[in-house]
Amino acid sequence: MLLTVPACDRIESLFKGGKGGKGGEGGAAGKAAAEPPPIEVVAIPAEARDVAVKGEWVAIVDGSVSAEIRARVSGHLDAQRYAEGSLVRKGDLLFEIDPRPFEATLADRVARLAKAKADQSKTATDVSRLTPLAAKRAVSQQELDDAVSANEANLALIQAAEADVDQARLSLEFTKVHSPIDGIAGKATAQLGELVGPASGPLTVVSTVDPLRVYFHATEREYLAGREQLSKSELVPFEERPERMELLLADGTEFPHKGRFLYMDREVAAGTGSIRFAVQFPNPGNVLRPGQFARIRTVMLERKGATVIPQRAVRDVQGSSEVVVIADDDTAEIRQVKTGERIGSDWVIIEGLEPGELIVVEGVQKMRQGTRVKPVAPKAPVTTRSARTPTRDAKPQKQSQRGEAGSESR
Repeated sequence: MLLTVPACDRIESLFKGGKGGKGGEGGAAGKAAAEPPPIEVVAIPAEARDVAVKGEWVAIVDGSVSAEIRARVSGHLDAQRYAEGSLVRKGDLLFEIDPRPFEATLADRVARLAKAKADQSKTATDVSRLTPLAAKRAVSQQELDDAVSANEANLALIQAAEADVDQARLSLEFTKVHSPIDGIAGKATAQLGELVGPASGPLTVVSTVDPLRVYFHATEREYLAGREQLSKSELVPFEERPERMELLLADGTEFPHKGRFLYMDREVAAGTGSIRFAVQFPNPGNVLRPGQFARIRTVMLERKGATVIPQRAVRDVQGSSEVVVIADDDTAEIRQVKTGERIGSDWVIIEGLEPGELIVVEGVQKMRQGTRVKPVAPKAPVTTRSARTPTRDAKPQKQSQRGEAGSESR
């Protein structure tokens, strides 16, 4: 069925709400009634504050010096002269090896030295006797030369015999095993009567535990992030470096003494992509022991005037981070941001958000671009220190001026 032009005009007038101005006013009123009311959302302004970015890693405690005590000579273990787990001093006797075979060897070497000296005494007398006779041609020069050679050979044998005596005496001294350092002596790994020697492994381990060292591994990315601060620390003598490394023990308590950065390894481990760091801690009372696990914590870098918002204000969308910013006309603006470090339950925002901008912290997942909102203050304090009634005054000055200009134009 075809409509005539007058009929089309009538249909159009019905959609416009009737005839004349009254019909137009009725259509506008209907449209206003159809718009939904603004959604009430909890919002706070983004905060600017100085942030100390801390890193935390699993660490293991070790002695500043750990000496493996080994037998230098082979023999049967005769005695253990220390209490396992006790503090020993440098030079303290730890073990004794049966000295009798070494005493016999020393006696034999001393006897050989005496014989060598006796032989040399005879050849020296021969040289003294033959020298004037050879000058008078009473004996041949050949006889004198043989006597001189025999005497020099005996002198060399004396030197060799003296070296053998020194070696035998040293081996006898090695039957007494002493501690080379001050520290805590560990469990003995050999039993009395057991045959021990240089190839039998360590008899025990003595570790210096005051001070001690704590080792941890950081990723290559963490190393690069703190490289500037590490470079500054390496230029300062160890004794002048600040004590700012914190140690968290297995029970959650913090060790009362802070440590100094000692060194980092020369290379990144190819298998793990990490690099090892060493920190030295004082350990009065020997509270910490080698082998303990702990967590080490320190400030990696400091951000001045960083933009900080609660983590719940950030939503993850396909690998990118977004926040909902309330624009000057009270509409939602979905904005991508670049997040930095986590500080407790807060995010540091590196790009995409300025301090003072009003953000939604509750109902973020429901927000769409352009949604009309009504910002209200949170009923309970949020994690950032800027948890106060959201106002436009908290926004950057340039945005306030833009909002005033927009209201004047309207």
